[in-house]
Amino acid sequence: MIKLLKTGKYSVIETFDHTKILTLDDKARYAWIKADSIGDILVSTRRKFNTSNIVSMGNYRLYEVKGEPEFTDLVHLELFVGDGQWQGYLLPTGLPRSLKKRNRIVSTNEAITKSVI
Repeated sequence: MIKLLKTGKYSVIETFDHTKILTLDDKARYAWIKADSIGDILVSTRRKFNTSNIVSMGNYRLYEVKGEPEFTDLVHLELFVGDGQWQGYLLPTGLPRSLKKRNRIVSTNEAITKSVI
C-alpha cells in the first residue's frame, strides 16, 4: 500500500552560517543538520531565518509505504529537483513534531513518483 499523505511546495535555503532550512508549504520549518555518527536530521523550528541563498524549491510529496516489495516500509518524502527528477528521502520516524523535535532523514534512490525525462 502506498498512501499519499500530503503534497505541496517546498524550499531549501542556506543561512549565512551555512545551515540548510527545509520549509514545507511556507509553514513547517526544519533545520537540516549533519549530526556526527547519526547522519542527517531534521530539527523542528519556528524561527525565521535570513536567506543567504536558495538551494532548491519546487513541489514535494509525502507518502506512507507498507507492504510494497520494491520500497522500504516507512514514510517517504520526495522533493522535485528539476528536469523531471524527484529525490527521495526516508523518514524513519516521520517528520518532526512538537513532542519529537528531531528526526532522521535518509537519502534514497527509491522514488515513488515516476520521473519524466
